[in-house]
Amino acid sequence: MTNLNRQGFECYIPMIKMEKMRRHKATLVEEPMFPRYLFIRLDTSGSGPSWSPIRSTLGVSQLVRFGGQPAVVDSKLIELLRTREQVGQPERLFKAGEKVVVADGPFAGIEAIFKTADAESRSMILLEMLSKPVAVRIETASLRRAG
Repeated sequence: MTNLNRQGFECYIPMIKMEKMRRHKATLVEEPMFPRYLFIRLDTSGSGPSWSPIRSTLGVSQLVRFGGQPAVVDSKLIELLRTREQVGQPERLFKAGEKVVVADGPFAGIEAIFKTADAESRSMILLEMLSKPVAVRIETASLRRAG
């Protein structure tokens, strides 16, 4: 993106905030919504700057094409992505009600229902014990998505 911007091209990389496990702690990170892709505004009238420098720009693999023509993305979609980026809530590791599997510890391999996370890197899950759900606090790092 930096190399394209230096050449005068207007580029955009939509970012998304999400929770990820880092050193056994849930951490909020910001990552590209579409890894390895960016949007670039190009003049399709033929009278604007040449697109040929794009292909030889350091870091560019190729333009996305359909039927030999560069893909066109509606500006409304770009505005929607920008709006989501500004007001969007971070994507959480697990959502309430989601099925999870305990990866280690005494309950390793048991499927549970994620209930909530707290500020101390622990989560509340519901385990099925003796035919009834029991709330258990567990390290978030010990959970994986089921399936």
